[in-house]
Amino acid sequence: MLNANSISGLTLLRLAVATIFITHAIARIKLGTVGGFGGFLDGQGFSPVGFYLAWGITIYELLGSAWLISGRHVKWSCLIFIVHQIGGIALVHYKQGWFVVGSGQGGMEYSFLLIFSLLAIAFPWASRKDVFTS
Repeated sequence: MLNANSISGLTLLRLAVATIFITHAIARIKLGTVGGFGGFLDGQGFSPVGFYLAWGITIYELLGSAWLISGRHVKWSCLIFIVHQIGGIALVHYKQGWFVVGSGQGGMEYSFLLIFSLLAIAFPWASRKDVFTS
């Protein structure tokens, strides 16, 4: 039985972030869109390795998420996912602006939130003192 002291907020955040990444990978595999992702990457200048890069990203989303869920290799998993998110911003989301929905579409706000969530998970000691309190 879980009680208030049995799981931390950062643990919940780690599990939520892992769920986001693993579902992206599973959906890409189940829907058969890894090849299309590879074609997109080829078109962004990664030709002729876009297909392999797409599979590498997809496999890492599975592996990195499993590490986050298990609590193993958390810091490195987060740092690699941050690079992954920065790549997504550079290739796709920056051109779409800030907002994901509403005042825009496909923007970078969601990736921004994921990056800072990953930083909080990777460096939990930085979350212990709020800079806005004395």
